Amino acid sequence: MQALIGLTLAGLFIGGGLVFGALEFSRAFVEARTVDRIVTVKGLAEQDVKADTSLWPLKFTTTNDDLSVALEKIASDKRQVIDFVTGGGIESEAVSVQQFSVIDQLAQQYRSGPVESRYIVSQTLLVRTGSVDKVEALAQQVGDLVEAGVILSSDSGQAGPIYLYTKLNDIKPDMLAEALGNAREGAAEFAQDSGASVGGIRRANQGVFQILPRDRAPGLYEPGQIYKTVRVVSTIDYALVD
Repeated sequence: MQALIGLTLAGLFIGGGLVFGALEFSRAFVEARTVDRIVTVKGLAEQDVKADTSLWPLKFTTTNDDLSVALEKIASDKRQVIDFVTGGGIESEAVSVQQFSVIDQLAQQYRSGPVESRYIVSQTLLVRTGSVDKVEALAQQVGDLVEAGVILSSDSGQAGPIYLYTKLNDIKPDMLAEALGNAREGAAEFAQDSGASVGGIRRANQGVFQILPRDRAPGLYEPGQIYKTVRVVSTIDYALVD
């Protein structure tokens, strides 16, 4: 009888212990879930910048049945292009020969039909300078070269100067700080609505810096604009605490 009572009491203690343990585990789980509550927010930062470098490929072409005549014309065109660029206040050292080609159309393997001019001679001068304003002004006067008999052409859809912003690393820290501040403001608003407060950062993704055209309209693209907008969107996970 005493043994039976002992087993019963032992069972009660064990059962009570299991119930107590389950209650403690449940409370710990709730507390863990409370501690681990997070809110994911995005912080946006934008800054308007001005290009600091310009690349301007100037390709000109001439054709003739006499190669020597074509070469003389291309040399004359080269002098006119350089005079045009330096006359706009850009140093001659900023101009370099990027490409020179001679095509003999009679030597083309898959040529068909008559050939009007046997030789096509092309040359590309590359203007690379930090004087972006001077390049922009010259680009508005490029018709003067055409009027002088220089035949300008382009190998791609890119026509005119390319404007680059190369000082992104200089503005990254301030922009990231701004994005982080905006993200925390968003988290604070969410926390207030849910009756909590913002804790520490659990995870952060700084995002990708984008250089966009300042004027976003159809037909306008970023490389052709001096003024640009740098944007970054950071994603931050904040802990929510009671």
